[in-house]
Amino acid sequence: MHMSAPAEQTPPANPPRVIERTAPLRASGWSRVFSACIAIACLSVLSMGAWLNPSNEGHGTHTQLGLQPCMWAATLDKPCMTCGMTTSFAHAGEGDWLGSFLTQPMGSLLVVLTSVVFWGAAVQTISGARVGTMIQPALRPRMFIALGVLLLLAWGYKVITW
Repeated sequence: MHMSAPAEQTPPANPPRVIERTAPLRASGWSRVFSACIAIACLSVLSMGAWLNPSNEGHGTHTQLGLQPCMWAATLDKPCMTCGMTTSFAHAGEGDWLGSFLTQPMGSLLVVLTSVVFWGAAVQTISGARVGTMIQPALRPRMFIALGVLLLLAWGYKVITW
């Protein structure tokens, strides 16, 4: 028996094309409905902030909505973690960005984030563009940890400026 070396196989001239399955280019009907709900919720929050008159005290604007005064402020004479958020939104609603930031830095950041989410959701609702896929990489635990740290820092700022 004669053993010869195996012949080298050459690849075919036209290799078969591998078609990778990718995500659809347009959002589904349900994704667009969900985006519309998000856009409406964000616009409602932003509109409410624009409708309210910011309190000169830097907190307490939420009482214009029929809500009770903050129990932390009333009993401890100290701000709660979200103290001044509504007032910050009201300042931003009037176009007073400096007042919004000085009232509650985290509140002014949330105004910007709410606005960005509104526009992204509106674009996805109207055009079907999959805007949510661009936002998903940011939704990682470290982003929420960073937001938590910023919230704590803003609370510290509010305690100092109380």
